[in-house]
Amino acid sequence: MSKEILSTNGEKLGEITLEKSVFGVEPNIHVMHLALRRQLNNARQGSACAKTRAEVSGGGKKPWKQKGTGRARAGSLRSPLFAGGGVVFGPKPRDYGFNMPQKARKLALKSALSARQEQLVVVKDFSTITEPKTKLMVSALKSLNVSGKVLVIADVKAAENNYLELAARNIPSVKIILPSNLNVKDLLEADFVVITESAVKDITERLS
Repeated sequence: MSKEILSTNGEKLGEITLEKSVFGVEPNIHVMHLALRRQLNNARQGSACAKTRAEVSGGGKKPWKQKGTGRARAGSLRSPLFAGGGVVFGPKPRDYGFNMPQKARKLALKSALSARQEQLVVVKDFSTITEPKTKLMVSALKSLNVSGKVLVIADVKAAENNYLELAARNIPSVKIILPSNLNVKDLLEADFVVITESAVKDITERLS
């Protein structure tokens, strides 16, 4: 399984062989769904909180006597039946996160990469972006013929990608992640995935 390696000017520089066990597996929809749910759940704050009748202030005194008034018996004005009373079974702070086996998480990433195989663009590096100018990034994306939501997987700390982050920062449709931060949500949301040659090797090493 091979892909063309392009420069950011759109020129063909050679070919790269993509590991079939990472970029060419049969996508497992169920495992991808689980990984996506896990990612979204783990990002939830879970800080919603409502007070029960034990926690709202007031209500220590019996509002009226037990018998003889014609009203229903009541022991506290902070019962859920009254305005200002407690909430029955309201939300309490909780952790929504859940775990997945490492093998399943790896399979989800492989499935997502394989599902985006057609929209995958491999570039040598971003060394043509020699200064932090948005227009350089725009012209690079134009040369690579990618549009819509673009996910860029590159090591921004590497010398050849020095200005990548600054050049892409003002383009709302472009998201840059490190190869080590690869995740199912970003892969599935993107219309195109632009990945550097070194990132391909890094990901292949980690997932195969």
